[in-house]
Amino acid sequence: MRVFLDFEASSLSKDSYPIEVAWVFEDGASESYLIRPPPGWTDWDAEAEAIHHISRASLEQGTAPVVVATRMLEILSGHDLFASAPSWDGKWLSRLLREAGLPRHSLRLRDTEVAQRETAIEILQPLLPPEELEAAIDELLVLTEIRLKGGPIAHRARADAEAEQKHWLAVRRAALALAARRRAITPVHGAQG
Repeated sequence: MRVFLDFEASSLSKDSYPIEVAWVFEDGASESYLIRPPPGWTDWDAEAEAIHHISRASLEQGTAPVVVATRMLEILSGHDLFASAPSWDGKWLSRLLREAGLPRHSLRLRDTEVAQRETAIEILQPLLPPEELEAAIDELLVLTEIRLKGGPIAHRARADAEAEQKHWLAVRRAALALAARRRAITPVHGAQG
């Protein structure tokens, strides 16, 4: 199953670390955790805090990294994980896993656009000739992006992961609608006239 994941972090510096993580399965099931920084995680950027509105003090009520990382491995292993910024989110995922004493590549992230494209291909490939498929998918992704524009990014892990899942669902619905239209105008092979 596809899972959409997002982190919030202490900053965007090389010493940054994850302070919040959330994931949303394609079916809508989700979890979210504030992450309590261990003593060695000291990086903090007031500008980042102004964006995500998570204070360093509030993280004292968060969950220990080992608990969060263990839960992630338990529930996310074997699923396809996607993030809108996989290089940044992957860095914070790796830092969390290492802090918990787990292999840093135990979980891997891919770009959310890959999930969108793969889903559109699954739906449309049986109906469109190869020379039309890529152009149709590119157009579908652009139109879906335009329709979803307008709302601000929340910069909270759960809201941002939910937005990624909703975007994927919108692409899926658009691909299914295009497939239905295509079936309606394409004669059934082998039909007698």
